[in-house]
Amino acid sequence: MAHDVNTKTAVKNAYRITKVRGKTALRIRIPGGCLHAKHFDLLKHLAEVYGDGLVHLTTRQGLEISGLDYAGIPEINRLIMPLLQDLEIGIGVEIHDPAKGYPSAGTRNIAACIGSRVCPFANYDTTSLAQRIEKEIYPNDYHVKVALTGCPNDCIKARMNDFGIVGMVEPQYDYQRCIGCEACVKNCASQVTGALSMHKGKVKRDKRRCIGCGECILKCPTAAWTRNPAKFYDILIMGRTGKKNPRIAEEFIQWADEDVVVQVIKNTYKFIDEHIDKSLPKEHIGYIVDRTGYPVFRDKVLEGVKLNSGARVAKHVQWGGCRYSSDVFLSD
Repeated sequence: MAHDVNTKTAVKNAYRITKVRGKTALRIRIPGGCLHAKHFDLLKHLAEVYGDGLVHLTTRQGLEISGLDYAGIPEINRLIMPLLQDLEIGIGVEIHDPAKGYPSAGTRNIAACIGSRVCPFANYDTTSLAQRIEKEIYPNDYHVKVALTGCPNDCIKARMNDFGIVGMVEPQYDYQRCIGCEACVKNCASQVTGALSMHKGKVKRDKRRCIGCGECILKCPTAAWTRNPAKFYDILIMGRTGKKNPRIAEEFIQWADEDVVVQVIKNTYKFIDEHIDKSLPKEHIGYIVDRTGYPVFRDKVLEGVKLNSGARVAKHVQWGGCRYSSDVFLSD
C-alpha cells in the first residue's frame, strides 16, 4: 500500500482496506435493496475499467467493486455521482459534495426483503420505509445495522440486526361473512402461533398470541378477514453476529406505527453519542446496551416519542446468544 494513502479517510469514504497491497474496494449503498437497471452500465464500466472485473453482492444488499487503485479514488467518486444522486440525494439524504463520494460508511446499508411491491405475504412497502430511515440516519459514522422484513417470515433475517423491523397487520373479522370452514384456524395452528380458535361456529382471535402475520386474511375464502389499512410494526433490537456473543434480536415494541419506528432509530444515535466508549476505535451498539442496561436504552430512545394507541413496550429484555467456552467440549 502506498505510504501517502490515508486509510482512515478512505474507509470513511466507503472504501475497504483489502489484502492486496495498493488495492481497495468500493462499497455502494442500495437502501432497501432496490436498484434501477439503468445503473448497471455504470457498475460494469467501473468494474472493468478501474477494477478487476468483479462486482460482489454483499450480505447487506450493497455492491462491492474490488481491485481498485487508491490513486483512482477521486475519479471513481466523480463517476459514481449518478448513484448518489439517485439512491441518496433523490430520497432526501443530504450530501454536500457528491463529487467526493460517500461521506461516511459507519452506519451500514439498510437491507430489506422485496416487500409488498411483489410479495403477497408482505404487510408493507419495505423499500419505501428503508429509504425514509436512510434519509433520517445517513450519513453517520456510528456502526448500526437496520433490516426490514415485510412479515414474520423474516426472509431478510432481521433478527440478526441491531434493529429488525417486522411488518404487522391487524386482521379485521366480519362475523357475518365467516362460514366456519376453519381454514384460517388450521393454518394458524400449523404454521403460526395458534392465535385463532373456533367458538360456536365462528373464529376467535387471541390478541396476546397474534403476531400480525396476516395469513388468516390470505387463507379466508369469503373475505371474512380483511386488513386494517393502518400499518404496524414489530421492532426487534440488538441482534448480532460476531466473535464475542452472537445472538438474535428480541422484541422491543409491538404494534408500533411508522413514526415510532423512525423516531426510535433516530434517538438511538443520541443514546450512542451519550454512552459510547470513546477510548475504543469503535463500539457496537449492542455492546453499549449490554454495558448500560436495557432500561437506560429504553428510556433514552423513547424520549419525545409519542407512542400510538396499541403500541406495547417490553418491560424487560433478556438476550441469550452464544458464548464460547472450551469447557463444553468433551475432549480435544
